[in-house]
Amino acid sequence: MSSPDSRIPVAVLGATGSVGQRFIQLLHDHPWFRIAELTASERSAGKTYAEAADWYQSSTLPSEIADQVVKATDPEGTPLESRILFSALDSATAKRVEESYARAGHYVVSNASAHRMDELVPLMIPEVNPEHLALLEQQPYGSGGILTNPNCSTIGLCLALKPLHDAFGIEAVQVTTLQAVSGAGIPGVSSMAMIDNVVPYIGNEEEKLETEPFKILGRFEDGEIKPGCFVISAMCNRVPVVDGHTLCVSVRLDRMTDLHEVEDALRGFTSEAQALGLPSAPAQPVHLLSEPDRPQPRLDRDRDRGMATTVGRVRKCPILDFKFVVLSHNTLRGAAGGSILVAELAIAKGYLGDLQAPKS
Repeated sequence: MSSPDSRIPVAVLGATGSVGQRFIQLLHDHPWFRIAELTASERSAGKTYAEAADWYQSSTLPSEIADQVVKATDPEGTPLESRILFSALDSATAKRVEESYARAGHYVVSNASAHRMDELVPLMIPEVNPEHLALLEQQPYGSGGILTNPNCSTIGLCLALKPLHDAFGIEAVQVTTLQAVSGAGIPGVSSMAMIDNVVPYIGNEEEKLETEPFKILGRFEDGEIKPGCFVISAMCNRVPVVDGHTLCVSVRLDRMTDLHEVEDALRGFTSEAQALGLPSAPAQPVHLLSEPDRPQPRLDRDRDRGMATTVGRVRKCPILDFKFVVLSHNTLRGAAGGSILVAELAIAKGYLGDLQAPKS
């Protein structure tokens, strides 16, 4: 006789899209979470997941998920039983429904941009700003709440900036992104637009990259976030790479230092997420490479199950102080995996009500 499943039941909102599929891939066989419910648009509601979704992942769609009936994303008409909802909704839908789910007693862990900059909503990278979880205690949703995951490029950038910000302070950042096509979702960018091409514009990406880090790297004091005091200039490009966002970064530091100390800060960076042994946390959040031609998406994006950020080509900058290249997996660390890690941290620190990790 098999023992009952003690894992926490969760729902995936917007389960048929690119990020929704990554949630399913990562949550299947997760030690803490069990996929109990899936939602999508009205046209998919009532179908099995296999009927509703074109599965784009390299892993096989689990049979129990394939046979699961999809529900409508409708807080009033189709209530959900799961306390934790992982949201892969588009921003417009998220703006409309995520607060309703929170008021109904659910914890919404959202990959959408709709509530990222709300004053009482934590914009979380677990290794960077775990103290921001305390904002949940001020939210007006009763027994529910909203937590958000940053933009996919912001995550890689902030993981690389955090050790420098802590050790030396930051005055200015110049960043140019080379972003993978998977960031555009399914069906994504057409082949005619991407083959033999670079597209030097991604809607709203530069604005997100120039604002989100201030909140993430801000200090939590007296119940509120004091935004970081530095300036960011961003240029965002879509390139013909499937997965993995590359960022070319230059920084000016508050305190002058040498190359050796910068490399030591990056190499030695660790956090509470690693100390707690969270299931999705990379063993090492930032990997520093010494090879002159790394990191590269095809070679480095899957480091630590796609949850680590890789930094290379650290060197002096003739205009600012230092420059380097950052690589982060945009749909694992930068989307579904990052959101799951946020939920793990919130549970481990006791911020999600009575929800607890199951005993091993």
